[in-house]
Amino acid sequence: MTRWLTRDDLTTRSATGLLNLTGGLPLRPELTAEALRQAGVGEGDRVVVALAEPVGGLWASAAASVAEAAASVGPRGRMRLHHALQEMGATTLVATPTGAMDFLARLHLEFLLDPLDLGLRHIVLTGEIASRRTLGHLASEFEARVSEVYSSPFSGGALAWRPAESEPLTPLAEGVLGLASIGKDTMIDEGRGELVIPYGDAVLRTGQVTVEGRLAHTVGEHVLVRGVWLSLPRMEKALSKIDGVSGWELAISRQGTLDAAALTVTFARQSLVKNPMWRSRIQQALAALTPISIAVEISPDAAESSTPGVVTDHRGHHLGRDRALV
Repeated sequence: MTRWLTRDDLTTRSATGLLNLTGGLPLRPELTAEALRQAGVGEGDRVVVALAEPVGGLWASAAASVAEAAASVGPRGRMRLHHALQEMGATTLVATPTGAMDFLARLHLEFLLDPLDLGLRHIVLTGEIASRRTLGHLASEFEARVSEVYSSPFSGGALAWRPAESEPLTPLAEGVLGLASIGKDTMIDEGRGELVIPYGDAVLRTGQVTVEGRLAHTVGEHVLVRGVWLSLPRMEKALSKIDGVSGWELAISRQGTLDAAALTVTFARQSLVKNPMWRSRIQQALAALTPISIAVEISPDAAESSTPGVVTDHRGHHLGRDRALV
């Protein structure tokens, strides 16, 4: 009998091989190397990976097996990224869609540099839901071949790719990726569905939803912000340990080139609303939970009754925490 699992059902206790402890699944660097080959990366290329760790190290290792050279520089610091691309003589950039768009914007507005001077031949986007026309825009600005790779939310390794905006995702190997109904434990052939990963006698729900073969939404108890998965149950648990918190709302937006997250907390007692110590406790709890920068706001009105946490995704990405209600 097939077991249907979500991220919270995974454990590293029984897994074997090289593991990513944030995911609980064995890494498959050969698929990431194949994704780079499909994107056109070859022996004469030099690759800079601007992804968060530990995913950045995985991609750099895979790139080193395909290209002439590879380095992981992390997602932060556009000036540092520009310097790394120049120093390496890079021909390929691996980044999140918003990271690449933010880098392009800063080249134009802050650095006053021409993107063509970098000489990039390939840009590989992964780790986020790309906004419409992102691939075409980057291809035009850099005069580079731009492709998108779907990476596993469990390991960060590549599972599927597409060469252009108009193309659907294509799995990199037979049986590594499937499509399932969002609210029912059944596989489907087409339409809007949740990407799933076959794993032994189980099917792992990724929490990512495709529409006509394009990555479009997330669903479930994890939200994708700036290429990093944020666990809502863990955030809920951390806030529940702070005395006086009666409710919260997590708002996510993408008004410019990058995602922004803000947590509005409601206290049960009015005396806590303007208490800097309580605000600080919330900020420290979030910092211990995730590397994502989350602004903390306090509701001016207290509410004694406890209410469930709410996620408001102004990007239109997250469909809801409960799959049965989607």
